[in-house]
Amino acid sequence: MSDTILVGVTSAAVATRAVDWAAARAATLGQHLELIAVVGGAVGAVGEDDVVRTAEDAAQQLLDGHAQRARQAGADVSTRVDRGNPVTVLVEASPSASVLVIGSDATGPGSTRGSHGIRITAAAQCPVVVVPDLDVEGHGVLVGTDGSEVSAAALAFAAAEAARTGEALTAVSVWTPMPIPGPLSGYPEPYLDDMQGVTAEILRSALAPVRELYPDLEIVERVECGYPSTIITELAQEARLAVVGSHGRGAFARLLLGSISHEVLARLATVTAIVR
Repeated sequence: MSDTILVGVTSAAVATRAVDWAAARAATLGQHLELIAVVGGAVGAVGEDDVVRTAEDAAQQLLDGHAQRARQAGADVSTRVDRGNPVTVLVEASPSASVLVIGSDATGPGSTRGSHGIRITAAAQCPVVVVPDLDVEGHGVLVGTDGSEVSAAALAFAAAEAARTGEALTAVSVWTPMPIPGPLSGYPEPYLDDMQGVTAEILRSALAPVRELYPDLEIVERVECGYPSTIITELAQEARLAVVGSHGRGAFARLLLGSISHEVLARLATVTAIVR
């Protein structure tokens, strides 16, 4: 695994929170912190070279300020200014990082975020941590799991994080009743009981290797009925970190997120990691 934490830095206020989160992690784990700012590439307009150089100088000054603060937090830091499309630059840099950290333009569960962050998160080849522009006061690590291979990777990431910090790990699996058209007034109790039981068994099976690897880790199991992204977002408000899996597949689908992870990112409630 790489020992570099990569941070995409912009002029937005949330960049300070993203750098501070990454710097604290880098200092604790003894990992290198690399700060990257991206300015637009040349398109051939008259006089644009001077504009680009001015933008690069401003970006470097921005990075220098963040780097100084990160060093004061105990992190080993380097900076880099690149030209081009921010999504492309950060995605191409992601294979060499243990995690990629970006700031969100969301301000809470009721706010939405821009498309750049979604595209970066979908295409990056390492876990992406999205830091919201709000004070995170929760405790513990929350992870959503459905028993899939992708969610197993998210569970492994979340368990390692909880074990490292000595916090509790809350693992939640959510089942949604099958929609039935027509005047049906309710679902049969045996159906509801069976869905709850099956989901609980899937969760227990998913947690078995985690319990073996981290026998002292406090694990809270949650089996909920509802819509997954809604439940995860509600529970995430009480967590320091939320973790979900990305469901991107193939050359085209790697640019997309699964609907649940997309919706969780669209309503950020806490610092959130997307793991593929």
